[in-house]
Amino acid sequence: MKKDLIKTVREELKRRNAILLAHNYQIAEVQDAADLTGDSLGLSIQASKTKADIIVFCGVHFMAESAAILSPKKRVLLPRMDAGCPMADMIDADTLKAKKDEHPDATVVTYVNSSAEVKALSDICCTSANAVNVVKKLKAKKILFTPDQNLAAWTAAHVQNKEIIPWKGFCPTHNKLRAEMVKKAMAEHPEAELVVHPECRPEVTALAHAVKSTSGMLTYAGESNADVFLIGTEIGMLHPLRRARPDIELIPLAPEVQICGNMKLTTLEDVAASLRDLERHTIAVPEAIRVRAKKSLDRMLAIPAQ
Repeated sequence: MKKDLIKTVREELKRRNAILLAHNYQIAEVQDAADLTGDSLGLSIQASKTKADIIVFCGVHFMAESAAILSPKKRVLLPRMDAGCPMADMIDADTLKAKKDEHPDATVVTYVNSSAEVKALSDICCTSANAVNVVKKLKAKKILFTPDQNLAAWTAAHVQNKEIIPWKGFCPTHNKLRAEMVKKAMAEHPEAELVVHPECRPEVTALAHAVKSTSGMLTYAGESNADVFLIGTEIGMLHPLRRARPDIELIPLAPEVQICGNMKLTTLEDVAASLRDLERHTIAVPEAIRVRAKKSLDRMLAIPAQ
């Protein structure tokens, strides 16, 4: 049955000259059906360079917005319009404007896990992979870092002589991982290397062998000599890691909390539905906002990952 659905989806993608993107946290069957899998911004950048007329983004709302920002001449579809991001919802344009008024001398660095409106009000964006380098490269000594306080803390720990003011936002999934969970898992698997995402709490990143973005985790697993890994990020990441390294053992750090409900919403049926009803699933960013948001992204894209 799933094979028939995948065939139907692939045929419709070809008919509409569409490309299917799936974030690393999506369910396995969606990742397996996709043309490209990866992290949110990386997928948007790759899609912008293709000749596709339509981008179908299996992820959450801000990711589809990023694709629309970078590919204004392409139609961007979000198969589940109710797939949001709690962290992105912890900041909006009005609250950011108010905070900027409190700190008029601060440069605003915004994580890409944010809305187009927030990106448009920011000076520069960052990813979890390049946040440290972005802040290091800025001449500003005072940084308002939004919206993830944990990524802000990770960045601050690696940057000297700069004041970083963190926004009080966080990823609920990563924030649930605690030091006691890490210690328990490491005691049970002393031979394992612990790799966690920088959206995790400082108490967790401090215990890790490596702190990496999702794309960084794939690179790290490919280069490490370890045979066993404890993975501290959303559980969907285990699928691309297992595809890349079927020879190693991958253990979720605390599987009972490593699930993002929003990332698990999208099914192949949803993808098929979006291709049948383009209007209902189209993500559009007003041009004035898109242009300003793209400037923040462009400034970031000139800076390499760490």
